[in-house]
Amino acid sequence: MGLTGIIRNLGSFTEKGILDQHSDAMKFVLDRILSAEGIKKARVHPIQMLAALVIYQQGHGARGKLNWTPVGKIVDALDEGFYLSFGNIEPTGARMFLALDLSASMTWDTSLIQSIPGLHCREASAAMAMVTMRTEEDWGIYGFSSSGMYGGDGISPLSLSPKMRLDAVITSIQKMSAGGTQCELPMVYATKNKIKVDAFVVYTDNETHHGELHPFQALQQYRQTMGINAKLIVVGMVANGFSIADPDDMGMLDVCGFDVNAPSVISDFAAGLI
Repeated sequence: MGLTGIIRNLGSFTEKGILDQHSDAMKFVLDRILSAEGIKKARVHPIQMLAALVIYQQGHGARGKLNWTPVGKIVDALDEGFYLSFGNIEPTGARMFLALDLSASMTWDTSLIQSIPGLHCREASAAMAMVTMRTEEDWGIYGFSSSGMYGGDGISPLSLSPKMRLDAVITSIQKMSAGGTQCELPMVYATKNKIKVDAFVVYTDNETHHGELHPFQALQQYRQTMGINAKLIVVGMVANGFSIADPDDMGMLDVCGFDVNAPSVISDFAAGLI
């Protein structure tokens, strides 16, 4: 069984008693999860490893058919595997501007990602910020809410570092938790501050509101002002059939929902591969 098959079935193995604390099966599974070479060969994305960790920790499957008592050794191995898997990410080479929705709804039960039970939009967006920080050379991570917040701009740089662990990143973002959501603010801010950007990536839950200026208009203004044909990717992690992208603009992408395959789509679009 390949590594991806192993991490998908950890709950089942545990329920059936295969992963006893002292068993050879336990040693085998730990060796596979903690093998940097094996993770690279299997091309496991950090979000895949995080999904396995979150689901395994909660002790039951998505529909409650399986129930198990999580084994501490497996939890720790998946946590370490999450960080080891960053070595699999190919940088896009683009100048990235990540904007994370700071609204309180990012942590509500309604913001649980359906395909990854137990994972909220806040945690998923923090993980994606880590992917960018640890793989790209030119990036900026910002938190946004609604105009009037943070000195009137409604958006502010986040004090994050590539060396931070996921729990520290989430805590730092959570401290700035705020009210509404205006998805045009990243482009408005970058235009105002003359920031050179190749790809804007906005992470939100199912709130894709905006002020008087629509996000695609803000992107057009940015392009005209900076002379850069920047792209815009809006990720509504809890799908609600939203639409922000101009369907006639090949440089805009709406992502409705989120799963372990979404990061590669986002990366390929930013890199111009799709």
